[in-house]
Amino acid sequence: MLIHPSMITTALELPGFRILENKGVVRGIVVRSRSVFGTLGASLQTLVGGDITLFSNLCEKTRQDAFLRLSEHAAEMGANAIISMRYDANELMQGVTEVLAYGTAVVVDKIEA
Repeated sequence: MLIHPSMITTALELPGFRILENKGVVRGIVVRSRSVFGTLGASLQTLVGGDITLFSNLCEKTRQDAFLRLSEHAAEMGANAIISMRYDANELMQGVTEVLAYGTAVVVDKIEA
């Protein structure tokens, strides 16, 4: 089970919902390395300038995977929403990067009008 993306926000609250329970900090971690071929291809792209699509695509895929793991972790804890969601990235060694998605897992209920 996953948390629906509309129930994950960088804000401190979800408009139209009230927080009933704080389940704690949740995270999704992905560690990726660049392949020799990808690095070579990206190096060639730098010669012509512009968007280095090989790296852009790798970064986007890594963030998507970290986001998915974050959502899974929150659902496992019994949450139905995540607030204060953020990304962080660190280079662990040359060519190896960690991407971390983290936030606060909460249980929310829709506010009746």
